[in-house]
Amino acid sequence: MKTNIINIGNSEGIILPSTLLRQLNLTLKSAVNIEIENGAITIKPDPRQGWAEAAKQMHDAQDDELLSDDFSNSFDREEWTW
Repeated sequence: MKTNIINIGNSEGIILPSTLLRQLNLTLKSAVNIEIENGAITIKPDPRQGWAEAAKQMHDAQDDELLSDDFSNSFDREEWTW
């Protein structure tokens, strides 16, 4: 797919076709990571997008309790000074 760099305000950018965004399940407010790799610009979806909202929904549904009550280990019990 070929596109051109355009002016967007005081910056430059490209317009991403909606078909591309749908294939990656991205929307207008999606977070992405932009990097230069081997002389090319790569745009990747942020793997943690939506986590904050999912955590809030879990909390609201009271479904965010710990699965295990005790995460301590022998170092915590025997060597660490609390």
